[in-house]
Amino acid sequence: MTTRREFLGGVTTAGAMTFLGAGPAAASTDADPALDADPNADADPIADPDADTRDPDPLAQQGEARNAIFAIDTDTRTYYDALRAELIHQLSPVIIVQNDYRGGRYTLIHDGAQESLHPVSDMFESAKSIAHAPLGIYSIIAPYLSHRIPDLPGSTRLDRHDLDMVAFKGPGTTDWLGPLRSFATTLAGARRQLGDARMPHGLEASSTRILDASLEFVDASVRRSSIDMTSFESYTSRLTNDIAINIEHAAQAQIEGVEALMTRWRDQVGAADWPGLYIVVLSIWTTSALNQNSIIVKRFMDPANADSHLIDLPTAQPPADAVFVALDNLARIVQDNVAAETVFPLDRELADALKGPEDLMAQAILSQLACPYRSRTG
Repeated sequence: MTTRREFLGGVTTAGAMTFLGAGPAAASTDADPALDADPNADADPIADPDADTRDPDPLAQQGEARNAIFAIDTDTRTYYDALRAELIHQLSPVIIVQNDYRGGRYTLIHDGAQESLHPVSDMFESAKSIAHAPLGIYSIIAPYLSHRIPDLPGSTRLDRHDLDMVAFKGPGTTDWLGPLRSFATTLAGARRQLGDARMPHGLEASSTRILDASLEFVDASVRRSSIDMTSFESYTSRLTNDIAINIEHAAQAQIEGVEALMTRWRDQVGAADWPGLYIVVLSIWTTSALNQNSIIVKRFMDPANADSHLIDLPTAQPPADAVFVALDNLARIVQDNVAAETVFPLDRELADALKGPEDLMAQAILSQLACPYRSRTG
């Protein structure tokens, strides 16, 4: 059995004609009286010596039969895809959020019009950028770390196999020196100009401490041509509070920018259409479960629809066309919502599976795995 995503599709023209009872038109020819014989007349046909009198191959018959059955799924998927392609242009109102380093690119689609912008001030990016300094250093030195786990506060939570895979080069080389020096140049440039960025006092102070500590760690590591997990964690543990301060400032900038935009768009869409609003938030998997943009926008949605109309869509990589990806997935969701209640009007469990992220076969598989020896029909 196919999954519901593989199951849904379309019908060919010829198949549709057959289904409706129409067959191919008969060829128009001038009848030959000599060939216009009485079908009930006795005949003694001459046997064809080359005729194949063997019994049909059962495997060939089985293959043909199954291909005929598979054609149902092929045609269904064709029609399903056609419906989705048309439905994309009917979706409204929709807000699409593409998470990015600037706090998110927001797009509103309503009544055929589309508006896109970044609503968050650059204070968000500034605060996060500096807070990322330890992560930048880690990304350079991680492949060269020792596979031995030192006795550190978080060592019991560190997966040894994960460390083995990340530290794939080991400490036997100093190839990290060049990249680390280059990153130090970037950090030093930001530190020199930090005062000109006109940050709030608290943010500037925490950012100063993060940059200074990062430059100190790099300088010490380069001078001794050695890096290790103990010295790195000693450096990062001093910055916990400062990183938290930067995150607080970034969060404040994001809340202010998104709330101002959502307020404007809510007035623009109007009270009649706003309750039906869908919001699709695209993010990579590591930030999808409790995404910052989803938290903010949900407060503006109609409470009755917020849980079902806010779609968090994890992606492997930020898509090249976030709007199309969001609408393509939303079209599947919307048409499945209607299909669920009309295809399974008497089965709540199957209907809920079809209209949600659960695979339609999931419950059947769970049931059979839980009781593999239960009696089966057919």
